[in-house]
Amino acid sequence: MTFASIPLEQKQTALAELTEVKALFASRGWFPGTSGNLSIRVGDYSEEQFHFAITASGKDKSRQTPEDFLFVDQDGKSSETTNLKPSAETLIHCEIYRLTGAGAIFHVHTVYNSLISEWYQERGSVPVDAVELIKAFNIWDQDAHIDIPIVSNYADIPRIVPEVTSELNPRIPGILLRNHGIYAWGANAFEAKRHLEAFEFLFEYVYKLELLKATRRG
Repeated sequence: MTFASIPLEQKQTALAELTEVKALFASRGWFPGTSGNLSIRVGDYSEEQFHFAITASGKDKSRQTPEDFLFVDQDGKSSETTNLKPSAETLIHCEIYRLTGAGAIFHVHTVYNSLISEWYQERGSVPVDAVELIKAFNIWDQDAHIDIPIVSNYADIPRIVPEVTSELNPRIPGILLRNHGIYAWGANAFEAKRHLEAFEFLFEYVYKLELLKATRRG
């Protein structure tokens, strides 16, 4: 599907959903210093060709402007003429869409997701045991255990992509960049938001549980 053939209504809906999610996450302080990025796919999907709307680079996400988003293709290149630049991490979105067929991807930087990724970086994943919010990922096992993958964080974004490819777990709709932030995705904006909120709860839970364990040992 070419970008021009995607119905205007779908494009407008994606932009409206991104605007709403951006405002909500900004109100929670999840975009410090213009960090983070959000995207929603539009039109039909194939691994070879797809398009998505994504936050423009360097914008203050606590404000709403007519130039907050642009559309890019499966290679991260602009789908239409624009002076806007896509987020530097657009290639990571491209790879996650290609691997998962997701409909939306949300990436935020928080203190808890950064701390927990550093604490467990040598392990390569964040272990979570028997926490109710695991059910947000449609995992309903009694006393479920999950491992949330952690990948390296490089200034050269293309170096990150192969690690995302190798470490992505189809069961877990998210992946952590060490000392950087969480990418969470879902079939649509609602599901991606649910997953992201669940991850953030779990990161805070695991962090505080580690503190309690340390206090008990001390």
